[in-house]
Amino acid sequence: MSDFNTTKFTNPSTLILLGIPGLEVAHVWLSIPFCAMYAIALLGNFAILLIVKKEPTLHEPMYYFLCMLAATDLVLSTSTLPKTLSIFWFNSREIDFRACLTQMFFIHCFFGVESGIFVAMALDRYVAICHPLRHSTILTNRVVAIIGLAVLLRSSMIVLPHPFLARLLPYCGNNIFPHSYCEFFGVVKLACGDIRVSSYYGLFVTLTRNSLDMLCIAVSYTQILRAIFRLPTKNARLKTFGTCSAHLCAFLVFYIPALFSTLTHQFGKNVPLHFHILFANMCLLVPPTLNPIIYGVRTKQIWDRMLWLFTQKRT
Repeated sequence: MSDFNTTKFTNPSTLILLGIPGLEVAHVWLSIPFCAMYAIALLGNFAILLIVKKEPTLHEPMYYFLCMLAATDLVLSTSTLPKTLSIFWFNSREIDFRACLTQMFFIHCFFGVESGIFVAMALDRYVAICHPLRHSTILTNRVVAIIGLAVLLRSSMIVLPHPFLARLLPYCGNNIFPHSYCEFFGVVKLACGDIRVSSYYGLFVTLTRNSLDMLCIAVSYTQILRAIFRLPTKNARLKTFGTCSAHLCAFLVFYIPALFSTLTHQFGKNVPLHFHILFANMCLLVPPTLNPIIYGVRTKQIWDRMLWLFTQKRT
């Protein structure tokens, strides 16, 4: 890489995304699973939205939250995959700096929204299992809408400083970004000024938000498990726990890779760059791909409705 001019300026007009450095020769091959997973994410999440909309018996808080999750997954995957695929297929590496900041906001905002929706879904399961007679009076349509709006506002407010902090930093001519999308920590590291405030704020938001959300989910499921173990028969316990299994699977698919990626980014100095970037892409693509499959298979009402739709089309 050539030497760069060290004259400071406000921000570059464009950034050059390298895709996955070290794996450039494999970009075309990597695009095949990336494109397949993106197609599954689009079809699966749109199917969830369509099924819940068309089936009146699914107009319940659990499925409203599932629709919020599906919409969030669509935004999250679409925020990154089209540009990533354009790099893989057409070597289209340039991205306007303002577009980069916009992409950064959407990625981090809706990643936080998804985390908040998992908390809301855990709350729904807690009320349904621990207070079943009050479920319909506690989680009314109005309350569900307020929870969804609160989740969106919370994430938007805490992520809004990210693009502003990145934009205010001085840059010194290095506009080559070794990544396939505009990730906050990576962009601020291109700056030639003091990035401690930006880095500390980003790390604080990530760890605090995830820790609080996981704590709320853990408390909810502790109470749920206590209620399940008090049920009189094994069949009743298994049936009740089955209503939570899809949520637990989706929760693990979302949080474990995200935490691993965050920790390796901050502390994994010996982790190869191409592994980190590939894993970071998987963190944003795997949950939107697997969530509709998990809920479609594990949720009987959605599975039955999906089979009915395909049967109708064939006849």
